Amino acid sequence: MPTRRDLLLAILATSLNRTVLAQPKAKNLVTPQTQLSIDRGLAWLSAKQREDGSFGSGGGFGRNVAVTALSGIALLSSGSTPGRGPFGSNVNRAVDFVLSVAKPNGFLHVKEQESYGPMYGHGFATLFLAEVYGMSRRVDVREKLDRAVRLIVQTQNSEGGWRYQPEPKEADISATVCQIMALRAARNAGLHVPKETVDRCTEYVKKCQNSDGGFRYQLVRRGDSGFPRSAAGVVALHSAGQYEGKEIERGLGYLRRFAPQGQTARYEGHFFYGHYYAAQAMWRAGGEAWDEWYPAIRDTLLRDQLPDGAWTDSTVCIEYGTAMALIILQMPNNYLPIFQR
Repeated sequence: MPTRRDLLLAILATSLNRTVLAQPKAKNLVTPQTQLSIDRGLAWLSAKQREDGSFGSGGGFGRNVAVTALSGIALLSSGSTPGRGPFGSNVNRAVDFVLSVAKPNGFLHVKEQESYGPMYGHGFATLFLAEVYGMSRRVDVREKLDRAVRLIVQTQNSEGGWRYQPEPKEADISATVCQIMALRAARNAGLHVPKETVDRCTEYVKKCQNSDGGFRYQLVRRGDSGFPRSAAGVVALHSAGQYEGKEIERGLGYLRRFAPQGQTARYEGHFFYGHYYAAQAMWRAGGEAWDEWYPAIRDTLLRDQLPDGAWTDSTVCIEYGTAMALIILQMPNNYLPIFQR
């Protein structure tokens, strides 16, 4: 059971987060039209939750751990907390689903519903549990979160990264960012994360940076830079505690080449995955970078929202696209520790 001190700390943290939201800058960015769009998206997403608490649809993405975790994060980004607020019960049901699929070794995984590498789902789910634990101090969440974190630490490969499977063999920057973000969230919530694990990840990501400032997919083979993986590279460094330096500046410079134009987007080539990380990178950069980036991606998302409140996605599923769009649009709320500057 959470102690009285734990509950008071959680309430204080939520109160402080809401104070940040009251800043004029956040209100200016989240316009009334934007909030209406967010509200419609949240209503659509919450209504799509399955009886077992999961989210997802389509071949390979029904009852999907990654989609469920991201949907939970989207609901938390609105200000609801576990058991509290308009979507508090939805959050609790999503948490219960993630806990129900945890394996004895800590792996958060539904075998028959993982079309992509299962470590993506594990990373997103660990991140979700860490955010929930920071708010609720639920003992059952802590137990499964501890094991999930240990699995990430144990499966880091010799280069310092992670890949699709929970084994220390290969690594790529896309799977790696999911794990280091999860570890950062866990550390924020008070769990122990070995410094050596973070340091090795930092070196791995830095070695993946190309001369143009972008990041390649894997260290073991030379490859071109790309927008989604370069956004992931910058956020991986942020999650490891690197907020300044030449790697960050060069990475941000590369990302600015892909600034959204506020026009209808073509949802191809991992659009939501790339912009999920790019929004975080620009949010932490702050200043002119964020002030220019957010209105552009905001206007793009508002124009492309479906009449029912959802956002389509051809790579994963419609729940995934909607969750990602909502996380991006709600970033100025600054509710979640993992997204805070």
